[in-house]
Amino acid sequence: MVEYLNRIGAGKVLLDRTPFSFDWTPPALVGRDEELRGLASMFVGIEHRGVSGRAVITGPVGSGKTVMTRRFGEDLQRALDGRRKLVLAHVNCRNHPTASQVLQEIARSLDSGHPERGFSSSEVIQSIRRNLGSQDAHLLLVLDEVDVLIRNDKGDLIYKLLRIDEGQNRQGSVSMILVSQDTSLIKLFEPAIISRLGESNMLTLRGYGEKALIDIAKQRYEEACRPGSVDDGALAKIGRFASESGDARLAIELLEAAIIRVEKDGRGDVLAEDVHPSTLRAASVEPSQVDELGDHQKLVLLGICRRLKKADAVSSGDAQKLYNLVCEEFTIKPRSYTTFWKHLKTLEKIGLIETRTANASVGRGRTQHITMTNTQPALLENRIEKDFL
Repeated sequence: MVEYLNRIGAGKVLLDRTPFSFDWTPPALVGRDEELRGLASMFVGIEHRGVSGRAVITGPVGSGKTVMTRRFGEDLQRALDGRRKLVLAHVNCRNHPTASQVLQEIARSLDSGHPERGFSSSEVIQSIRRNLGSQDAHLLLVLDEVDVLIRNDKGDLIYKLLRIDEGQNRQGSVSMILVSQDTSLIKLFEPAIISRLGESNMLTLRGYGEKALIDIAKQRYEEACRPGSVDDGALAKIGRFASESGDARLAIELLEAAIIRVEKDGRGDVLAEDVHPSTLRAASVEPSQVDELGDHQKLVLLGICRRLKKADAVSSGDAQKLYNLVCEEFTIKPRSYTTFWKHLKTLEKIGLIETRTANASVGRGRTQHITMTNTQPALLENRIEKDFL
């Protein structure tokens, strides 16, 4: 093998990249216990023939809509094993935006040999009916990003699928979960569809909190990497960076990027300093922004940057101590605490740092914790140091 290809498969950290795929379904869902219970309540009685369920799930990007429906479908399929045959069909309407394409995907879930062309929509629906009957099966259909389909066909296909048992000798052939980022999705439907879906069957997901994002990153790391290869500080930093948007996909991307960075360096452990802000984030800060700062503002920021290269956050009290040390290093007289605090607020106002208030770990009162999620501390450190050397 050519020498440079020796790195392939050599993974000092990474064992299996599959868990970083957004299509990967984890063995257990992190941070969505309450939402899963709510979804299950919409399918009460589904173990009985003739009963079907309906659900409409909305939420922002990275809130876990897709992975939740996949986890729910697989868990429900196992729970019904031996009592009712459940066939799963998960169709992404952005990839299959027309009614005919959606129907083809459903038909293939029931019959892998179903021909791709040559049948009208009504004929494919008839084929779906026949297969459900002959297999004595119940279909759980998930239409992901369903708003794309609705805007294309005005919900006509959904209406037909909801009525698929009309005129038949069987009932409850199809359960349906509609998924979208659009929280006003229900308003896109005609009253006849809303009445069949049921307005009470709406579930809205919020973005994940910091702890859940840390747990999600930890779960993916444990499934994908060598034990002990990702430091808790790195996971904490990922959770903090991603908590601004609540986006689990960002947390997974940050983890994967840090691991690839470490693999490239030939190291076997991922540390907090290996986690960098996403280059795709709109709020990223250009290092040249520090050129506009005054000398003491730069020195305050320099002390913070040096700490945040290795730490997840720094308290305001420690930040002042670091500022004093930097001033001593460059033989510059430090300013008063009041002036230091003003500089800190200026840095926050222009987006170079973020602060959050928490209870003090020692004594009473509250303290400010300083973080930096939209740029790399080391880049700013190097740029500032050049001004004082």
